Amino acid sequence: MQYSEIMIRYGELSTKHKNRMRFINKLRNNISDVLSIYPQVKVTADRDRAHAYLNGADYTAVAESLKQVFGIQNFSPVYKVEKSVEVLKSAVQEIMKETYKEGMTFKITGKRSDHTFELDSRELNQTLGSAVFKAIPNVKAQMKNPDINLQVEIREEAAYISYETFRGAGGLPVGSSGKGMLMLSGGIDSPVAGYLALKRGVDIEAVHFASPPYTSPGALKKAQDLTRKLTKFGGNIQFIEVPFTEIQEEIKAKAPEAYLMTLTRRFMMRITDRIREVRNGLVIINGESLGQVASQTLESMQTINAVTSTPVIRPVVTMDKLEIIDIAQAIDTFDISIQPFEDCCTIFAPDRPKTNPKIKNAEQYEKRMDVKGLVERAVAGIMITEITPQTEKDEVDDLIDNLL
Repeated sequence: MQYSEIMIRYGELSTKHKNRMRFINKLRNNISDVLSIYPQVKVTADRDRAHAYLNGADYTAVAESLKQVFGIQNFSPVYKVEKSVEVLKSAVQEIMKETYKEGMTFKITGKRSDHTFELDSRELNQTLGSAVFKAIPNVKAQMKNPDINLQVEIREEAAYISYETFRGAGGLPVGSSGKGMLMLSGGIDSPVAGYLALKRGVDIEAVHFASPPYTSPGALKKAQDLTRKLTKFGGNIQFIEVPFTEIQEEIKAKAPEAYLMTLTRRFMMRITDRIREVRNGLVIINGESLGQVASQTLESMQTINAVTSTPVIRPVVTMDKLEIIDIAQAIDTFDISIQPFEDCCTIFAPDRPKTNPKIKNAEQYEKRMDVKGLVERAVAGIMITEITPQTEKDEVDDLIDNLL
């Protein structure tokens, strides 16, 4: 027998009561985006669970994709069969013959959602259990922690049988908590910050600053590849490229070296906040970790933050580098992040950046520049690309391109 679909059970959505369907619809859309790499798979959702209809797709590949989607508690590949006692008996016998190995134990867990069905849950367990004994005489039943737990659910439209259950990613559906602008460099930390924001339901848009010719096309592609890695947790992400060359040249020409990083970050914060305002975001997200580099002291964060009243979320602020690397490796962004392409934060980095910059000093140096004009020109020049999940074939093609 072949699996017909995957039955998906929700996670924290059970606590949402009146808003439940809003969360479910968001999750359904996210699952559809993530599974768009399997064109034949179709997704539906109701108040109890979602269904991914395989239509011939490889269930193991689809299952691997579903494991990453936030908002899913667990899921089971299922066989959909006719609501007939005889059909059900034949189905469980066939499944057990394919699955059973010498010495394994089993149980039947029946559930009757359709109360018009001729057998109740207890009778269903007994009838189907007897059918298994008839097909495999030496099999042993075990009610607690059996090797095979055949779950049989009788619903209005059909009967469903499953024996595998996979754990989901938990969390909240991406987008159910509003939108945030992720300041995405090419480093290790910011993709991890984006992942943690996605886990709590924040719909992120990736804001990346490019300074050609100082930053290369490789650096831009690296940021886009990092963004694509994040799409597997909740679907498509808008990638916003910001032209930053004019601003960096202006800062280098008119500010002391010790304040180059502080002023660069203040401009980035202003621009990200302006984009957030235009695109109806609620927060700014970045990958700052306290004390990790000179620009990430409390004094520096205070001076950089002074340019906005918008909440700035720093999901990795209390983590050390090894903790962040562990997550980066788990979400498969680490190998991309360590590719040797410089980003805007490193190309003009001073040898001795100010670790306790003062707001009044930063404001004094910025008076030498047309801050408003620089910000508005950068925002006017943004380029927006929708990043979508990538198929395995596309990943292989990209790897070949990189090797060439």
